Amino acid sequence: MTRTVPTTHPVLGIDHTYLLVRDLEASAALYRRLGFTLSPRGLHSPRKGTANHTIIFKDDYLELLGVVSDTDLNAQQRRTLATVGEGLQAIANRTRDASAAKEALSELQIRTGDVSAFSRPLPLPGGAAGIASFRTLRFEESEVPFGHFFLCQHETPDMVWRPELQSHANGSIGLGGIIGISDDPLAKAKTYARFYADGAVSQADGGFRVETGTNSAPLFVYDPGSIPDIYPGLDVRTAPANGFFALQVRVTDLETTRRVLSENGVSPVATPRGGIAVGREDASGVVVEFLEG
Repeated sequence: MTRTVPTTHPVLGIDHTYLLVRDLEASAALYRRLGFTLSPRGLHSPRKGTANHTIIFKDDYLELLGVVSDTDLNAQQRRTLATVGEGLQAIANRTRDASAAKEALSELQIRTGDVSAFSRPLPLPGGAAGIASFRTLRFEESEVPFGHFFLCQHETPDMVWRPELQSHANGSIGLGGIIGISDDPLAKAKTYARFYADGAVSQADGGFRVETGTNSAPLFVYDPGSIPDIYPGLDVRTAPANGFFALQVRVTDLETTRRVLSENGVSPVATPRGGIAVGREDASGVVVEFLEG
């Protein structure tokens, strides 16, 4: 029997991205210094042995993820920290139904692993507690150019997008873009575009831009030689040959962002796109660029 290609692609955009960090509380302190509001520390299951803080925006979010106890399930994350170091390591993508997505991706000749379900307690204002529940589906590592790439189905979205967590002193309102480096940027951009329902590649500032969906941050892929021109004034000598390097964050008013950084003793540099950026040493292994709009 011939199988037909599904009419609806199941990957709808970027849900969140996460930094894998060596010291979760030290990284949380750095991001509070940058003017972000962080969720209370969330502890995952004992089998996972990880914990997190989230930085919530209107349509997406940033996660700081740390290993708090060694387990079999976090062995790969510990190897990454030991060999690559901390920094931006993963993109989690929106999907309505992780199980249905697995079948649809198979029809698109995109290989995935098994669907996993997990939850974590979430402290709420006033001393109450809720439960945030998720179903995830990872892509096979051989399919992904770099980093960890998976789908995330939110079963309790109201527990994640809490209104009290969406106001940030630095004026942040959303992810603006994720920047990767590759020795073959066009090929990598085309691979990522294939993963999205609205995936499309265009040229951008000497590299390539991947559209990922409605109200979803784009991906950018550049060759290593372009990075000094993209972030003049920052030390980019430790940029990976193939991997994620920078995170763009949209803000309502760049002067407010600049003021908050200055008050907290952070000195950003200007970027050619009219934004300001802080180096990897101030943001747990990733360049963070603030752009207005």
